[in-house]
Amino acid sequence: MEVLGNWVAAVNEVLWSYVLIIMLIGIGAYFSFISRFVQLRMLKEMFRLVTEGVGQKTQGLHVSSFQAFCISTASRVGVGNIAGIAIAIVMGGPGAIFWMWFIAAIGAASGFVESTLAQIYKVRGKYGNFRGGPAYYIKNALGSTKAAIFFAVLISITYGLIFNSVQANTITIATETAFGIDRFAMGISIAILTAIVIFGGVSRIAKVSEWMVPIMAGFYILTAFYIVIVNIKLVPDMLYLIVSSAFQWDAALGGGIGAALMTGIKRGLFSNEAGMGSVPNAAATADVTHPVKQGLVQAVGVFFDTMIVCTSSAFIVLLSGDYTQAVNAQGVQLTGVELVQASLALHLGSLGPGPVGVFYCDVCL
Repeated sequence: MEVLGNWVAAVNEVLWSYVLIIMLIGIGAYFSFISRFVQLRMLKEMFRLVTEGVGQKTQGLHVSSFQAFCISTASRVGVGNIAGIAIAIVMGGPGAIFWMWFIAAIGAASGFVESTLAQIYKVRGKYGNFRGGPAYYIKNALGSTKAAIFFAVLISITYGLIFNSVQANTITIATETAFGIDRFAMGISIAILTAIVIFGGVSRIAKVSEWMVPIMAGFYILTAFYIVIVNIKLVPDMLYLIVSSAFQWDAALGGGIGAALMTGIKRGLFSNEAGMGSVPNAAATADVTHPVKQGLVQAVGVFFDTMIVCTSSAFIVLLSGDYTQAVNAQGVQLTGVELVQASLALHLGSLGPGPVGVFYCDVCL
């Protein structure tokens, strides 16, 4: 296992630090320019389309545009939005949040294009439902069956095993900290609850996501909003710290501009998943009148994920005071979900860790 772990770490260092970041940023910038920054021009229409599908009745196995948005949001929102943001702040300083916002602005264009393509090249199943995603448009648009199969295998391993393992591990940590639930018991519960939902097919996933995502995400966002209001006098200084640290050469603030830039970009890409090929699979299931509509809806998902949920986590941590002094019982500096929960405890007392624990219970479904 140690050999395998070292091999994965070595490959990850090359891919995640160089290849993928350069490709995802480059492609996002390219799509932004050729679309004349559709993610900004059509922002009003994006939000209109999201609200248009709220409460829309669907027939059979069809999925509405709003349900597809909720499915993709459930995929995006998780470790990267809470634990990942705390890690970014510890490793890259407050300036990492600025670069996270920057990458979301670019990534929304990638989200628009990949989800529009998923709608164009989706196929209808024998029960009237739709399915599609990158593997489908790689095969049908580019004419490369081998590349499509290779992508399908990689994304199945990545999301079916690796990403889900990270999510489950963080959920058990959060719920143990918040409610004292045994991590093994929680892991079993997650597996059972997840199986009940996913084995019901995409229609059941859509129905569960449609009501659970808005409630649970809203619960977390309102908690952060309350903290911001209570600490409103500190907000201007916090925003100045985020922006100034993004261009700060002083290594005392988390490693300077290099660390802030790389950490913010990495965490932003991991969180919003723009260009990674996961969201189009959900986007393809939607029954919409025009492919571009779902592309615009999913572009909103990038903004919602980063600008609202990730920012909520960042504000919770930064408004708690000197986050570098937060340590566990062994004197080790806190990071990840434990830092967010410790920050919430400072803001809300003993009730603080609860919102994160409850929020992560939503993620498991």
